[in-house]
This record gives sequence, C-alpha cells and structure tokens, in this order.
Amino acid sequence: MAAVLVYQTQWENGFHAQAAEIIAGKWLKIWIDFGAVLSAIGLFEAQLSSSAYQILGMAEIGILSKLFGVRSKWFHTPWLGILVSTIITIGVSYMDFTNIISSANFLYSLGMLLEFASFLWLRWKSPSIKRPYRVPLKLPLLVVMCLVPSGFLVLIMVIATKTVYLVSGVMSVAGIGFFLFIKLCKRKKWVGFEQEKDDGFERDNVSSLCISVVVLD
Repeated sequence: MAAVLVYQTQWENGFHAQAAEIIAGKWLKIWIDFGAVLSAIGLFEAQLSSSAYQILGMAEIGILSKLFGVRSKWFHTPWLGILVSTIITIGVSYMDFTNIISSANFLYSLGMLLEFASFLWLRWKSPSIKRPYRVPLKLPLLVVMCLVPSGFLVLIMVIATKTVYLVSGVMSVAGIGFFLFIKLCKRKKWVGFEQEKDDGFERDNVSSLCISVVVLD
C-alpha cells in the first residue's frame, strides 16, 4: 500500500493524478487523467441522451410542440433535444464546478419536493385513479414518509450560496414562464402539438410537473 506525505489542503480536485505520479511515476498520472477524461465524456453523453429523449417524449405526448420531436434522418436521434441540452450545458460551463454541483443539487431538491407534493396531491384528490403501483399507506403516513427526505432536501437548499440561489431562481422562473408560453401557444395554435391521450389524469397538472422537472433537472 502506498501513501504520500502532503498537507490536507492539497487534496483538492485533480490531486489524485498528482498523487499517482508521486507514488508510481508519470505513467500512472497519465492513465488516471485519461480515465478521468473518458469518465467525464461518458457521464456527459449519458446525461445528454437522457435529457434529449425526455424532451422527445414530452413532444410525443403533446406536452411540448411537435418541433421538439424532430429526429435526425441519418441516426434517428432527437437532434433538437440534443441541441437544447447542449446550449444549456454551454450556458452554465462558465460557472465554478462547485457552484454547478450545488445548483444541480438545489434544482434537484426543488424537483423532488415538487414530486412529493404531486404524489400527495394525487393521493388526496384522486385516490381511485388506476396506478401501476399503490403505496399501501394512508395519507397521514404518506405525509410523514415524505417529510423525512424533504427535511434533508430543505437543508441542502438552506445552506446554498447566493450564486446558487440566483441560478436556481432564474431557471425556476424560466421554467414557469416557458410553461405559460406553451399554454399560450396551444391556445393560439401558433405551433402544432400531438394529440393528447385521455388517460384519466388531469393533463394540466401533469404538464406542469413534467415541464418543471425537466427545467429543474
């Protein structure tokens, strides 16, 4: 087992590669750097694919315009969804890495709180709706169940920095504004939408949940 004698303050982002060079030489540092690059590319591609196909799915069920469901002729991939996700990624790339992670956690917390609220609201307002799975608890116990993780989520949001509050606030307002704009487009018929299926849910509520989660995620 190898060890390096360095100050604790030196253990920051990227120091693993430097430690590898101290322990085994430059060849190990190069391999760790190479692996880190491949790992980052893989994570980015996975997230990009997830976001792009989420936008595609929303277009296919009529929440977003048909324009967002356009696919590439060569690869059959949702190129417009990929483009939107890439633009957002480039837009936040100027930020400090810590602020990016903190903002992502903050927005994730907002999204989870929204999902918990929707879960409780549906159980309260529409308890008889057919579900793939039904949590076998009464509403008061469900509230308690959701309060525990919600407490941790709120804690993450409380300790955030001003930059995180600013970024999260702007994106949240943008998400709400975009949702209202989509409703206006539907009413004015400015762009085409897929026919919404009657599945027993109140589409306006589901739409607001889906669009908010996509923007906040």
